[in-house]
Amino acid sequence: MTNSITQAAQRDSNNPAQLHHHMTVQWQKFIHGASGPARQSSLQVRASIVGRTGILLLSCGTGSWRVRDAMNIIATSLGVTCAADIGLTTLTFTCFDGVDSYTQNLALASTGVNTDKLTALEHFVNHFAQLYADQSAESIHQTLDIIQHRSGNYSAPQVGLAAGIACAGFIFLLGGGWIEMLGCFFGATLGNYTRRKLIDHHITTVVNTSLAVAVACLTYFLVFHLLGLVVPIAQGHEAGYIGAMLFVIPGFPFITSMLDISKSDMRSGLERLTFALLVTLSATLVGWLVAMLVQLKPADFIPLGLTPLTLMGLRLLASFAGVYGFSMMFNSRQKMSITAGIIGAIANTTRLELVDLAQMPPAAAAFIGALIAGLLASIINKKTSYPRIALTVPAIVIMVPGLYIYRGIFNLGLNNISVGATWLIRAAIIMLFLPFGLFVARFLLDKKWRHVD
Repeated sequence: MTNSITQAAQRDSNNPAQLHHHMTVQWQKFIHGASGPARQSSLQVRASIVGRTGILLLSCGTGSWRVRDAMNIIATSLGVTCAADIGLTTLTFTCFDGVDSYTQNLALASTGVNTDKLTALEHFVNHFAQLYADQSAESIHQTLDIIQHRSGNYSAPQVGLAAGIACAGFIFLLGGGWIEMLGCFFGATLGNYTRRKLIDHHITTVVNTSLAVAVACLTYFLVFHLLGLVVPIAQGHEAGYIGAMLFVIPGFPFITSMLDISKSDMRSGLERLTFALLVTLSATLVGWLVAMLVQLKPADFIPLGLTPLTLMGLRLLASFAGVYGFSMMFNSRQKMSITAGIIGAIANTTRLELVDLAQMPPAAAAFIGALIAGLLASIINKKTSYPRIALTVPAIVIMVPGLYIYRGIFNLGLNNISVGATWLIRAAIIMLFLPFGLFVARFLLDKKWRHVD
């Protein structure tokens, strides 16, 4: 008995799939011996297709409603009924065929965002009944293999540059000038490059976020002081270091958390919200520690002295650049990134102009900006294959009040409790109105979304 156990352990140690903490699912074992059309296969084989599609969608960062909807479409095409319980990185589901039931528990090692893979999966789901249901299970899993192993569209240096472009645009929208933009560009570029390399080595989220923020802030500090050796720079420009770390804003988990909660999918919503808060707190706390170390302070930005018309034109460009950069960071192809950038330029500039010209409260303006982004994305979604969430989230991320959040944590760290709480409450109100705007847009233009059934 001891020898057989030892031999089994030795076999497992020689199998690379068994060496991961989250063991790799051997999908080919589920379809061993299966032949004929998938819709006529055994319940276990059909369930493996439903479950694998769901877990792949979950790995792309989309919300539980979309994952469940896709699983339902696949299940219906295969002649089974599916009931699923979906979290941030876990998926439990049961398939029924009228006679038997089959349950699987699936899990991801970590969460991430990949809009290109999400687009391919949505195409697979939408055309499953016509193109795939009558194929063999082996052929379907081979298609899913191709989607699962799609390589990223951008290298680590390109993703770093995308973050630099996004954060340079972001800091201008917050009130920074060319000095802040230059520092943010280099800081965010090196910071996100670092994060990408750490992710490639499967370093845990808290560590890769913390190290990336530290690199970004220290790079801004160095660029700021190197510039000071060449041209005279006022100390007020040091406040721009906040923008250098805004590339870590967890836009996808935050937005999808609120949308899931609005659909009463509390498990997924709360898990996503917790993850978003974890990333945000990790980033802001490390940013605060670095600021204390090198004596950087989040002061008010020096006024740029631009006319309203010039400012509006530059806001359009900066909003486009910011959203375009974030979209690339989510692995969107160029056409999708440009489309998201145009949506973000219109929605975010409208938001900012409403605050400046109409003296509208920032939270109300955020709602209108998100509503515009959601409506435009829904219209484009009907005419293209771009997933709605792949267009809305980059456009919304640029509206997240990262400056408010950081100032809140900064003041709390200095025991300025009332000031810190004020900044955090302002940020929380704005952040609640952003997904609410998307929810209203989805409710107005998506018949399936507006019902509970």
